[in-house]
Amino acid sequence: MHPLIRQATEADLDHVLTLYLQSGLDSRVLEPAQARALFRRFAEYPSYRLFVACDAQGGAVVGSYALLVMHNLAHNGTPSAIAEDVVVAPERQGQGIGRLLMAHALQQARDAGCYKLALSSNAKRQAAHAFYESLGFQRHGFSFVVEI
Repeated sequence: MHPLIRQATEADLDHVLTLYLQSGLDSRVLEPAQARALFRRFAEYPSYRLFVACDAQGGAVVGSYALLVMHNLAHNGTPSAIAEDVVVAPERQGQGIGRLLMAHALQQARDAGCYKLALSSNAKRQAAHAFYESLGFQRHGFSFVVEI
């Protein structure tokens, strides 16, 4: 049975932060009160949401991603979407959860009328790159970062 993907609530935040640690996405995470305060700020954005994949049997959070839909003046005003912080519980990887999360993200972007869905992945994460390419994502341009 496939996990259910739904918009996250504050009650999911501890589980999402644990996934960030378990997966190696982050080496340390926010304190729960900080996470709740930041999560509430998501509502200030026109379209920034956190989604979770919940195990169909017990309801445990087994994956998550954030999606931002941005309106553009370029591209004839067509919005674009960015998927961030994609994570699946290590013990559940290889079971199709990441594939379901990305299919959900693509559908959300399509429903919002976006012309593209973009994501970035650390250069060291070769397995993740292969996974995204298997879903039809293509390497495009370069990603530049400056630490501030």
